[in-house]
Amino acid sequence: MTNSDARNTGVPVTIERLGSKGDGQARVGENWVSVPLALPGEEVRIERDGESGKVLEVLRASPDRAEAPCRHFDTCGACCLQHFSGSTYRHFKRDMIVQALKAQGLETQVEDPWLTPPGSRRRIRLAAQMSKEGLHLGYDARRSDRIVDIEECAVASPEIVRKLGALREIAAPLAPLKGEMSLIVTAAPNGLDLHMTGVATFAAPHDLKMAAAKALAAGFIRVSIGHDVPLSQEEPAFQVGTAFLRPPPGGELIASAEAETFMASLVRQHLKFAIDVVNLFSGSGAFALRLAEEARVLAVDSDAYELNALEDSAADAPGLKPVTVEMRDLLRDPVPAATLSKFGGLLIDPPLSGARLQMAEVAMSGVRRVAYVSRDPVQLARDMRTLADAGYRLNQVYPVDVLRWSSHVESVALLERGG
Repeated sequence: MTNSDARNTGVPVTIERLGSKGDGQARVGENWVSVPLALPGEEVRIERDGESGKVLEVLRASPDRAEAPCRHFDTCGACCLQHFSGSTYRHFKRDMIVQALKAQGLETQVEDPWLTPPGSRRRIRLAAQMSKEGLHLGYDARRSDRIVDIEECAVASPEIVRKLGALREIAAPLAPLKGEMSLIVTAAPNGLDLHMTGVATFAAPHDLKMAAAKALAAGFIRVSIGHDVPLSQEEPAFQVGTAFLRPPPGGELIASAEAETFMASLVRQHLKFAIDVVNLFSGSGAFALRLAEEARVLAVDSDAYELNALEDSAADAPGLKPVTVEMRDLLRDPVPAATLSKFGGLLIDPPLSGARLQMAEVAMSGVRRVAYVSRDPVQLARDMRTLADAGYRLNQVYPVDVLRWSSHVESVALLERGG
């Protein structure tokens, strides 16, 4: 039976290629059907639903298929590539960037991906919802808003996994009946931080305080609900060079400490000869604080809480060069090229949606060295095209697999203008 014979009943198809999200793709008639959890070369029996197919049975497995390390893999949507062998996984991550650059007419040296080790993520985001069956706490199911209850997590640090039971008790009185409550759990060297949003509207102030007290009793050092901090023993602190990063409740933080260190080392090496550096979309200073060991830094961001945390961290750190902060909506009010041109080095870490107006100013600025931290290969390629057209040379791109076993890949691109 050929792929063209496939209907909505379970029939065999052959996976011909991988899609951008790591799904296998099979040709059915004149259409491509996306088949999660399938690899190129495999013959699988699928149940088709429009442009998607669900694997019912693997008839002939690929030699590149690996045993998934997590019991929740078949249903959980958080890690979709645990069935990839190591070489297949590395190639997929790198090729996402290579193909995106090629689509923009760009070729450069794209390094082998740096991979976050399993069980080392210091931050995860869980969803919680109450139903008639009880509390659901975990990750959204694959291609669904249904929550998969988890009892383990192959990517999270052991400190976080050990608290899953306590998190259920904390979330139960606060979880809504409709929609999802979000719990961001962060493992800092000095303890665990818990940030909650989307709590049920029926949760009374007493319920919030009781949940916070329960969290502190379970070993969390800070509990925040939105921007409120009902209870705190101390602020989570992360050493970044000679400084300590203290992100505000729910503040931006690279999910892997090892990945952050690697990315920061690339940026520092590239900008090490600059006397003055501007850091656009600085957050609370993961890169800015490190750069300030060697250069004067202007950190620009739109979040006052993040900038206040950055200022406090810089003030407490010994031996840093001056760090100045500026609150500015870079998406609508970019720093102009004339201002940027005064700096010897520039680091930009735009959001996933990109920063078109700010990138246009960067391109016109003529700053000698630019480091670009990317969260999306397609957006990276578009911005690299903008800079290349303005005379910048793209020297290297380093893929960074911050979220292990996901279809997401970040990268650091290093550019130079002039000789």
